[in-house]
Amino acid sequence: MTDATAVESRLSTTDPRVVRAIELVWREAELLDRKDYVAWNELFADDGLYIIPIDPETEDFANSLNMVYDDARMRQMRVTRMIEGYAIAAVDAARTARTVSRFVPESVSDDEVVLRSAQIIVAYKRGRHDIWAGDLVHRIRLSESGADRIVQKVVRLVDSEDAVPAAGFLL
Repeated sequence: MTDATAVESRLSTTDPRVVRAIELVWREAELLDRKDYVAWNELFADDGLYIIPIDPETEDFANSLNMVYDDARMRQMRVTRMIEGYAIAAVDAARTARTVSRFVPESVSDDEVVLRSAQIIVAYKRGRHDIWAGDLVHRIRLSESGADRIVQKVVRLVDSEDAVPAAGFLL
């Protein structure tokens, strides 16, 4: 057993801190499916990042090409476009249903949980269904008050290096 495997085997999805993180990820998915983008944005810490890299292997998001690399200001601008109805993507946005599963805690402390998972999104628009799949990594800052926040969300689409159709919704 490698050191990484030994550490990972000690981390459990039944740890109360991990349960809180999983519940936050599920809440995020539900808000996105309801298109409640304002409440979704409030799940992020002020210093939180929402990232969709193109290179499936990169860890250097700031110096890599990304489909999305949003800090608080950019997330707010994206939310404004989605809710004001002026952007064509917002006016004709697909209806979505997300499944987030296969949770694996990567690291757990009293202050933070890093959680890997898989996401499948079925999007329906104009009589057509599209499927989006990706691996997620959420870095979640835990709060004693229970107001846990997303510090970083990375969505690695399985087809990120191919031509990805435009999404009129957030991943």
